[in-house]
Amino acid sequence: MSDIFQEVDEELRRDAALKLWKKYRGLVIAAAVAIVVASGGYSWWRYQDERSRQSEEVAYSSALDLARDGKTAEAVEKMTAVVPNAHAGRAMLARFEAAALKARAGDAAGSLAAYDALAKDPNIDDVYRNLATVLWGLHALDVEQPQAIVDRMAPLTDAANPWHLSAIEVTAIAHLKAGDRAAARSDYQRLADDLSAPSSLRARAAEVAAALAS
Repeated sequence: MSDIFQEVDEELRRDAALKLWKKYRGLVIAAAVAIVVASGGYSWWRYQDERSRQSEEVAYSSALDLARDGKTAEAVEKMTAVVPNAHAGRAMLARFEAAALKARAGDAAGSLAAYDALAKDPNIDDVYRNLATVLWGLHALDVEQPQAIVDRMAPLTDAANPWHLSAIEVTAIAHLKAGDRAAARSDYQRLADDLSAPSSLRARAAEVAAALAS
């Protein structure tokens, strides 16, 4: 008797399952197709992304090779061409390299403009924007008014800023170019007293501060 009840129970379950399948099979098939498409799409995206990154690396390395061979103008052109379609990190690095190459080629205006654009780019993390600002100041020493450089370095000279040592040194040089020995001495003394600075920098700063005091 129990076998009969079991068979009936199984039959009812099959009927219920069949009804559910007929009712929801469209959704089930659609979901399955979506999963397959998504999986395939993700694999395709990964493949294209990897190809893109490899292409970026080749172009970037090629630009560096040109720079090492002394073909600076060609290196700048090739490095600049990397930027538009590169991933964010690679694009930013290429922009820094292009700015440095322009400076090496004697294109002071182009180099300053490139560093300035990086410094003001809201899509770049503050630590790199600040670095671009310091590099702008360093390359601006021979072409910009000293006070303009001092003013721009001022927010970066705070001890909490990772580039404060470089910002203070650029400020000191700008003060010297302006003929303000007292301000320059104060800057160098600040470097000499900064325990976070490398010992070589502290020693050099102390020596310059002492020379300016005499």
